[in-house]
Amino acid sequence: MTSIFRIFFFLTISSVVCPGQSFEGKVTYETAYKSKIPNVTDALFTEMMGKSQEYNLKNGNYRTTSNGTFLQWQLYLNKDNKLYTKFSNSASVLWNDGAVNPDSVLKTEFNKEIIDILGYKCDELILTCRSGIQKYYFNSKLKIDPKLFENHKFGNWYQYLSHSQAVPLKMILDNVQFSVVIVATAIQPQKIDDQLFLLPADAKLEKSPF
Repeated sequence: MTSIFRIFFFLTISSVVCPGQSFEGKVTYETAYKSKIPNVTDALFTEMMGKSQEYNLKNGNYRTTSNGTFLQWQLYLNKDNKLYTKFSNSASVLWNDGAVNPDSVLKTEFNKEIIDILGYKCDELILTCRSGIQKYYFNSKLKIDPKLFENHKFGNWYQYLSHSQAVPLKMILDNVQFSVVIVATAIQPQKIDDQLFLLPADAKLEKSPF
């Protein structure tokens, strides 16, 4: 199940984003899973990982909250360059070094204005990776400064941002164990309270084995 965890570790305006200003706000995503593992159904994947995710982003930090029974939340702190993940079956919060990427990108493809999502004409970026295929759909109006995440190699996140410089509005991730489609259902540009990017005071931290 190692690659499952790796995929989901990686795994992210006022009404108009000003030129040069990075997105600050919340994006809600709907997710759909297809299992490739015998005896693990699509429904079980969905139950474990959640049908929806809430993604909050500000100044190089992000937090993703899932309604899954297994994956609860992920928190990336720029100052630490670490991705913290909480699973329901562990009392510890697992962390990964953002500078370490067990995956690699073999080929990059780019296609203009492939799909409309929430009124945004989205370009397509396809990353052919050792782990499988990753497709991203984005609009440059929802800007992210890639310099904020230049040390976030884990999950190919900086590789994606260096090409797109934008919030992903749709992602299709496919590997030998499963595929998942993640689509934005709402974009809420708003000020985000810095308290959202704090680890729980009593958090027991443990290096992730994955």
